[in-house]
Amino acid sequence: MLIAGNWKMHKTATETGEFCRELRDALGGHEGVDVAVCPPFAGLAAAVQALADTEIAVAAQNVHWEPEGAYTGEISAAMLVDLGVYGTIVGHSERRQYFGETDETVGRRAAAALDAGLWVIACIGETEEERERGETEDVLRRQLVALESHDDLVIAYEPVWAIGTGKTATPETAQEAHAFIKALLDVPVLYGGSVKPENAAELLSQPDIDGALVGGASLEIDSFVAICQAGAH
Repeated sequence: MLIAGNWKMHKTATETGEFCRELRDALGGHEGVDVAVCPPFAGLAAAVQALADTEIAVAAQNVHWEPEGAYTGEISAAMLVDLGVYGTIVGHSERRQYFGETDETVGRRAAAALDAGLWVIACIGETEEERERGETEDVLRRQLVALESHDDLVIAYEPVWAIGTGKTATPETAQEAHAFIKALLDVPVLYGGSVKPENAAELLSQPDIDGALVGGASLEIDSFVAICQAGAH
């Protein structure tokens, strides 16, 4: 069971250090659940330092496919490894929506990160319009084609209509999508899409849900710890 907090564009390096020290104290001796935080690039070093002697992992929110080069504003897998980062998210729906990310570039980012020894959370999911048109499985199949099974690859199923909207897929709807994904690619699958302490236990109890990629609820220590504890049971 993996609970990963995607902080998006929140928390300065100073705030990151403070939060991670609180998290370290709150989750001391936690069993049965793997925990990761994904701060913005500017906070990665502070997170690595604060969580150095813990089992809590630090991951980035994105990575480039080239090892180096003229790619202003990007960051390479080798740079993340050198910082002490363990993994990275790729293909989040916000990257696809606002920054022109495609299935192909998501696949290239994932492959580069995995080759460098990072683990990867690759995000997939359908929009509300696609779901209403009955295209969910076609969309998920298309997005998965760009990814290859790997021991360090995790998929995050994030229905786009449930990200930051307060809407959440029912446990049954989420389970159905997770089972479909696992039939195509034999890797763990996290659920992401307005996961909160109130719905975490029910979602995480589904047989094919292997954890959660948590957005807004990962920014407050009490709510994130509650979700981590729900994953441990």
